[in-house]
Formats: sequence, C-alpha cells, structure tokens
Amino acid sequence: MIVPMLKYTFLVYHREYEDFLIELCRLGVVHIAERNVEVSDKIKKKYTKLSAYKKAINFLEKREVKTPHKTKDSSAQELICDVARKQKELEELEVQLESLNKMALKAQPWGNYSPELIEQLKNEGINLLFFSTAKKKYTEIEEAGHPVVVISETGNQVVFVFIQQNEQNVNIEAEPIELPPLPYSVLENQIHEAAEKIKAINETLDSYANNSIYVLEAEKTKLIRSLKFDNVLRNTEKEAEEKLMILEGWVPQSKTPALNRFLQDSDAVYFSRKAKPDDKIPVLLKNNRYSKLFEPIGSMFSLPDYAELDLTVFFAPFFMLFFGFCLGDAGYGLLFLIGGGLYKLIAKPQFKPYLSLIQFLGAATILFGIISGTFFGINLIETNFTLTNKIRHLFLNPDKMFNLALILGALQIIFGLFLKAANQTKQFGFSYALSTYGWLVILIGSICYVVLSRAEFIPKNTTILYLIIALGGFFVLFFSDPGVNVFARVGKGIWDLYSTITGIFGDLLSYIRLFALGLSSAILGFVINDIGLQILGSSKILGPVFFVVFLLLGHTLNILISSLGSFVHPMRLTFVEFYKNAGFKGGGEEYNPFGMNDKCNNKL
Repeated sequence: MIVPMLKYTFLVYHREYEDFLIELCRLGVVHIAERNVEVSDKIKKKYTKLSAYKKAINFLEKREVKTPHKTKDSSAQELICDVARKQKELEELEVQLESLNKMALKAQPWGNYSPELIEQLKNEGINLLFFSTAKKKYTEIEEAGHPVVVISETGNQVVFVFIQQNEQNVNIEAEPIELPPLPYSVLENQIHEAAEKIKAINETLDSYANNSIYVLEAEKTKLIRSLKFDNVLRNTEKEAEEKLMILEGWVPQSKTPALNRFLQDSDAVYFSRKAKPDDKIPVLLKNNRYSKLFEPIGSMFSLPDYAELDLTVFFAPFFMLFFGFCLGDAGYGLLFLIGGGLYKLIAKPQFKPYLSLIQFLGAATILFGIISGTFFGINLIETNFTLTNKIRHLFLNPDKMFNLALILGALQIIFGLFLKAANQTKQFGFSYALSTYGWLVILIGSICYVVLSRAEFIPKNTTILYLIIALGGFFVLFFSDPGVNVFARVGKGIWDLYSTITGIFGDLLSYIRLFALGLSSAILGFVINDIGLQILGSSKILGPVFFVVFLLLGHTLNILISSLGSFVHPMRLTFVEFYKNAGFKGGGEEYNPFGMNDKCNNKL
C-alpha cells in the first residue's frame, strides 16, 4: 500500500529560519520538494569530496588486516589525501613490479653480464652477437669452426654468443636475439626495492584501515548532513527582499500530528493540501509483515508511481510459489526453513527480515517438493518407500507439473489484468478500464466455456463462445481510449487486439521455465545420488566416507546453483510478464525525509 501524502508549505522569517530547519531536521518527517534550481559550484565540490571519502573508506574496508598497526593522528583531509596518493603509488609500483619480473625472467639465462665491458669490446672492434637455436644445430655451428660460446641451455634450446671481429661476415643459421637491457643482478635489486616500497605502503594503509576509518566515517557523515542542509537551502524560495523563506515538502498523512504540534508552537506560517495529479510525489510503502519482506525485491525494478497501486502484496505469493516450483525439492526447502530459523537466533536485527523471507521461500519449496515427490534428489514416485506407498498416486508426474506451470502462469496473467483494470479506474476513471474488462470477459469466459462444455455442464455450442468473444471484443474495440474519437478508438482497439493476443501467448509460454528449472534441479539431485551410490559400493572402508563427502558437496552445489535460478527467473516473470499485464508504470521517487537518521544539532 502507498501511504497518502500531504504537501506542506512553510513561510518563515529569515532570522528564525536556521532554528526552524534544525527542529524540522530533528522531527525527520518532511521530504523536501525539489525546485528546478541549478546546483552551485560549492555544493558540487562537496559532492566531489564526499565521493572521495566514500572511495577511500571502501578501499580501506576491503583490506584484510590481521595484526594491529600504529599510526599517527591525522585530520580527515590529510588522511584522504595520503590514502589517494598511496593508492596511486601502490598501483604504479605493482605495474612496475610486474614489468620487472617479466624482464628478470628473460634476463635470468644471461646471468650477471657487464654492459660496460660489452661496450669496451665494441670500441676495440669486437662485437658480440647473440643467437638461439636447437642443440643439434649449435653442434654443427661449433664444428664448423665459428667463434661461438654457449651462454645457457634450456631443454633442447641453446643460447650462444658469436664473437665478431672487424665486421667479419656472419653466416650462420640461427635466430638472432637481443641482449636484455639490464643484467639479472640489477633487475633483482630493482625488484627488491619495489617490493619493499609496496610493503611499506601496505603497512601504512593497513594502519589506516585499523585505526583511522572512524575519522573518515565521521567526516563523511558530517558532509552528508551538511549537503542535506544545503539541499534544503537550495530549494528554499526567498521573497520580500530575502526576509521571507518559503519551503515546500511532503509529509505522510500518518506523521502529520507530530509536525502540526511543532508548527503550532513555532512562529512559522504554514498550510497543507492533498496531492494533485501533476505533483512529483515521493512514495512510502506500508505493507503487512509478510508482504514487507518482498519490498526489497520490488525495489530492484522500481517503486510504483504515487497514483498507481503498490503491487508488492499481489506479487509476493506468486513469487514465493514460483521459487518453490523452480527449486522443487522438499529436502532443500527443509534446510532453508530450519537453517533460517536457527540463524535468526544469532543474526543482527536488520538481517532477520531476509531470513524470514528465506523461510517462506523454503516453505514453498517443501510444498512443491511434496507435490512433485522429490526429497534430496530422491524421486518418491518411482522409489519404493513404505512411508510414501499410500500417497504415491497423489504426486504429480512431469507432464502434470508442466500443465501446473501453465495454469499458474494463466492465473497470474488474468490476476494482473484485474489489477490493471483497478489501476486504470483509480487513475483515469472507470471508462478507461472497460477495454481491460473486455479482455477479462474474453479470457475468463472462453476458459469457463471450454471447462464447462468438456465437463458436460453446458452443451457444446460455439454460438455461446462467439457471443462471449463478441461482447469482450466490443469493449476492446470501442473503449481502448475513451479520450479520442470513435475512429481512433477502433484503430487503437485493432492494434490492442493484435498486440495483446500475441503478447499473452508469449507471456504464457514464459512460465514453462518454472517447470524446466524444477525438472533440472530434480535431475541434478538424482544424478548426485546415483554417483554417490556408485562411490558407496566401490569400497567397504573408504566408500561410505567418500559417499557422505560427495553427497554433501554435490547437494550443496546443486542448492547454490538451483537457488540462484529459482530467484532470478521468478523475478523475471514478475517484472516482465506480471508487471506488464498489470499495467505497472513505476518510476516513483523514494520518500527520503530531511534529517532522517541524522544528528541535527549543528548550525547551518
């Protein structure tokens, strides 16, 4: 449910405005209405500074510091500059070290030669030319009497030097190679120096991570608070030679009594009104304990627009069932249910809602595991268990599970159309929902006719079906857009017929993924059990040990992989198929009150 909002306008004398804002911040109920005002350079600099603090904090928090390090006391500005500088130095040194290691690897076969000696020989008319060739070929070159000396041998490859005197002709079959620019010993020293510098920088950064993050966090919080006040001032209109301050904001209807009490005791003039259709209204959701667990899932796509319905309470049961269908193993669901409950005992309060969500998803998984007859990869339909013999006929085989996926999909699509009609009625009026109701007449009427005629409750008379389609089609064709003339309505209605018919069939087929994912999860579990049984029979002593280890690893991986798919695909069905058929527009702005979770003692 979307909480109703009221728009407040405050008129405050400029000398009292600072104290007024501090009290407003302490209340933490007013979402400041944004004006189309350009952001000043001063505020932009603060945002840049805030970004730098966040980046430094994230960088330091990722460091795994095992031992404490001492550090000198520094201001936040000194810390942020030093962290940024050392981070840059560290990146440059790591690139340099990688390059030096590559050079050292190439220079190692050459040993610790002297570049100065090579240059002296060159001045005396003696050139050293370096080659690489196979060992057999080198033997032939050596036997031919060429002045060559081996430098190194690696496997079948020989690196050697040809001593050229007085620019004599060199005619040997070998691959010429370049001498490394620096000898190995020099590179070793440079590698050591770079490694020592990296170590020193890491020790300094570790000390900051251990002892100085709180300084950066405090400054970040101060900056955020300052920017919130700046945002209020930026959205304050100044009148009467800047002596009258005018501020507008949105307040949830349920929180207005506390605000009104404060305003009555202050000297501010104020008035409030209900939201208008063209207002940019923030959205605050209020759902029951069950539906609230699914709000983070819905927010991954978008918050609803203030004027439309909040679909959280409507998609929550479907999402839970779809997750259970995709995972579809009663044993896995039991682990979710028990594991979530046990972890709640030690978890922090902010994580407990997520654990409750996991428990609900686990309960749905148990349900569909029972329906499909799957328990830790064991197929209860084909396995001869005494406990399940009497109820084996109640389990659904793959064909029936396939049909169940389509039935659930059809139910969600039709339910979405009902919600679309309700949304259209709420936003535009009943006449704008008649086209959607026409589709509901066609779909529900056709389904009822087919079911009842096959059950022989009504005679098989296609005239009845044609009448149902004609009635629904009338509303679709002539009420697709009541705001335009009849010819435009018919044109839009024809397009609506084409797009909806093709769209609904495509949407319905998308729900086959529920069956496919459930089947794949069950097959993987079955394969793990089958391989495990083969391991069990391989050895009387080690067989049982490896059997248990393999089952634990195999089913753990299956749970992780299948759970990911079981979460992503129902989310896709919700955001694409269900939201589309429910006419979800979205794009709502989150309710973010001024001063929420902030200390407001600071002056402006």
